[in-house]
Amino acid sequence: MDKAKEYLGLVKQTIDKLDQSAINAAAQAFLDAYHKGGNIYVFGNGGSGATASHVAGDFLKGASYGLDKRFKMICLNDNIASMMAIANDIGYEDIFIEPLKNFIGKDDLVIGISGSGNSENVVRAMTYAKDQGVKTLALSGFNGGKISRLADISVHADVMDMEVCEDIHMIIFNIIKKEMQATLMGDNPSMGKVYDDRVS
Repeated sequence: MDKAKEYLGLVKQTIDKLDQSAINAAAQAFLDAYHKGGNIYVFGNGGSGATASHVAGDFLKGASYGLDKRFKMICLNDNIASMMAIANDIGYEDIFIEPLKNFIGKDDLVIGISGSGNSENVVRAMTYAKDQGVKTLALSGFNGGKISRLADISVHADVMDMEVCEDIHMIIFNIIKKEMQATLMGDNPSMGKVYDDRVS
C-alpha cells in the first residue's frame, strides 16, 4: 500500500507540472493536420510503442467515428515485417525514418514518443521530418532528451520514472482526443451513443 501511495503521488505531481500551453499546441497540430488532410505518424519503442499503437487506434475509431472526414493516423511500429526487415538489413536505428521516406508529405504531423527523449531511431525520424519542413511533436520524460529540443512542439513529463512517464503520455493523448471530439463532434460525440446502446 505504501507503493500505491507513493506512485499515485508521483503521478499527481507530474500532472501538476505539465505545461498546458504545450498540450494546447499539440492539440492544435492535430487539428491542423486533420483540416489539411495530412497524415499523422506516431512511433516509439517498448511501452512508448504501445502508447503509439493505442493512440493510433483511438484516432482511427474514437476520434473519427461518425465524421465524414476522418483522422489519418499511422503507427509506424505496428508493421512488424517492415521493422524487422529494416532492422536486419539496414539497422534498428532506421526503423522509423525509412517508412517516413515512403509516405511523408508537407501537411503531415510526425509524433515521436521516447521516455528518455534520446532513442536514436526516434531522433533520426524526427530529424528527417524537420529537414523536410514537416511539423513535429515530441513526447518525452526524464530530462526531455534530444527530441524535446529538436521538435516544433514538446510535451515533457517532468519525472524520473519510466512508468509514470508512460502513464502521463497516455493521459496527454486522451486529452487531445477529447479536445478533437469536442471540436469536431460537439460535447456529445456519436461514439457515446454506440457505448450506451451496447450497455442497455
